[in-house]
Amino acid sequence: MFLVTSNGIKEALQTDNLHSIKIIIMKKIIFTEKAPAPIGPYNQAVLSGNTLYASGQIAINPSSGELVTENINDETKQVMENIAAILEAANMTFENVVKATIFIMDMNNFGAINTIYGSYFNEKTAPARETVQVACLPKNVNVEISIIAVQ
Repeated sequence: MFLVTSNGIKEALQTDNLHSIKIIIMKKIIFTEKAPAPIGPYNQAVLSGNTLYASGQIAINPSSGELVTENINDETKQVMENIAAILEAANMTFENVVKATIFIMDMNNFGAINTIYGSYFNEKTAPARETVQVACLPKNVNVEISIIAVQ
């Protein structure tokens, strides 16, 4: 059973014959002007408990609103800088990232994307990850990356 309180906190009440446990599930929206504003009905990130779920980031320069797609290196760097800004807004760093998903349009760009992506992590503590080639991405970009991070 879930109960939403007046301050927006969702509470779960689990019961059995012997015990009653009340669990509070908090959901905090993370937003920063240092990353692109969402272009649809979603948020940059949601913090639930100590876990941050960041929406997929594409190479939009938050200052200009323009896409950075001149080359795959600059595009990937902009994506990673957008993720860095979201992590900072949640008081986290790339060391907190436990899972990443990379969507790319062309697997031939994997090496360049992987090099830039890898420069943001310590190889010994890098997160779990998958990389998937897709048919199309928003705004016809070449790369989109989403992350999950834990405090």
